[in-house]
Amino acid sequence: MSLLIQPPKFRFATYNLHKCRGMTGPHAPERNLQVIADLDADVVALQEVDFRLGNRPEALPRALIEEATGMVPAPFLGTGENSLGWHGQTILMRPEIAQNAQIRRLPLPGIEPRGAIALRLPGFTFVAMHLGLLRSSRRAQLARIIAQAGRMGSAPLVLTGDFNEWHDSRGLEALAPMNIIAPGPSWPAPFPRLRYDRIAVSPSFQIIGSGVHDSRIARLASDHLPIWADLAITPEAHLHPHLKV
Repeated sequence: MSLLIQPPKFRFATYNLHKCRGMTGPHAPERNLQVIADLDADVVALQEVDFRLGNRPEALPRALIEEATGMVPAPFLGTGENSLGWHGQTILMRPEIAQNAQIRRLPLPGIEPRGAIALRLPGFTFVAMHLGLLRSSRRAQLARIIAQAGRMGSAPLVLTGDFNEWHDSRGLEALAPMNIIAPGPSWPAPFPRLRYDRIAVSPSFQIIGSGVHDSRIARLASDHLPIWADLAITPEAHLHPHLKV
């Protein structure tokens, strides 16, 4: 009798922290940390983890992350000496995943300073991003990310973050033939109307489930609600590692 081997499954999430100020303040990172813990994810892309002024000091205190969430941030990629993130972004992951992680910064084009972070792990690449406010910039940024991901190898790809795109198809042309997961409105958190937050995955991922994490504390902690997706790498991805996104 043959033994059926289940493909590895992961929960991925993305969350714009809005500098841990909720909709109007005060600065209360313990709320955001509770939301992150409630997600129970393996890997989380975070946006707006730093304040914007001066040397961009961390808004989400690095020292509290592991105790509050059981996760660890990506190796230091800060914009400034006291920053947690690069262009306001970081990636949290479970410690056992972090042991095999390789991190790379991806500068992005556009009017505003923007960048993405690529997390390379055995079996897949995870890219966290926060796209620009202009659709022309977002198109160019997505095209750059896809091109950079292709140069890093042919591993299955997860691309996630705050897309800043209200339309369900315009501006996302560079993502074909990826599957785009937009489980529901995530902004503004108190009364969600727009699907700004998305997760795009290679066809080699099986989508097991997805959702918007909507709770009382999540509606207070940021102007975005986090979203999540449970994914499994299909056996075909291991049989055909040359397949692109």
